[in-house]
Amino acid sequence: MNNILITGAASGIGAATARLFHGRGWRVGLLDIDHLALATLADELGGVWHAELNVCDPAAVQVALADFCGHSDGQLRLLFNCAGILCCGNFETTDLAVHTRILQVNVQGLLNMTHGAFAYLKVTPGAQVINMGSASGVYGVPHLASYSASKFAVRGLTEALELEWARHGIRVGDVMPPFVRTPMVATQQFQAPVLRRLGVRLGADEVANAVWQQAQDAQVHRPVGLPFKLMYWSGQLAPAWLNRLVMRWLSRP
Repeated sequence: MNNILITGAASGIGAATARLFHGRGWRVGLLDIDHLALATLADELGGVWHAELNVCDPAAVQVALADFCGHSDGQLRLLFNCAGILCCGNFETTDLAVHTRILQVNVQGLLNMTHGAFAYLKVTPGAQVINMGSASGVYGVPHLASYSASKFAVRGLTEALELEWARHGIRVGDVMPPFVRTPMVATQQFQAPVLRRLGVRLGADEVANAVWQQAQDAQVHRPVGLPFKLMYWSGQLAPAWLNRLVMRWLSRP
């Protein structure tokens, strides 16, 4: 049976992905720092494997991976690095600890999981890593500076490992949505101008469907949603100065 281990699984995109893959017959593992929400989702899915985890703790990551993969003969078909946090606001008025935490969860947490999972991925036929990317990893987005920086790092790691791990038969890619209707976005007290102008048009289920498509037909980058797909592919052809001009216009006060 195929298995998938999902970080940030207790709500939003992670939870939607867990429901989708579980409904299609995959063995699902759930990881999140929110134990209560995690247990509730695990019960909803018939008591699937789950563990409270801070992805920034490398020792705890190793324990969780060994436990989950131990139920599948030491194999891991798919790691979905979905855990992430966001804070919108002016860079200089946002506490430095908040910037640091964003980078710790979104980058170091992803590094911890991916590095720890390698031993299980390399012995699994068709193994994949899917990272939670973002449209903010394509253009530097004002008022989301640290989040945008973290997603640039995710994009770079994805591109590097997709090439490096090919020799092990491990595919690495990301899904890249713009803003998504999730609790993480809904609870932001500061609404960035770019968010206000572009709107929040995607739901978590649509991103989960993109993760499913990625699991069947791996790409390095999978932009999500028609408007962003058009922006993404046109951005690959447009000169850098034009892309910056568009972002400046979208982010004006």
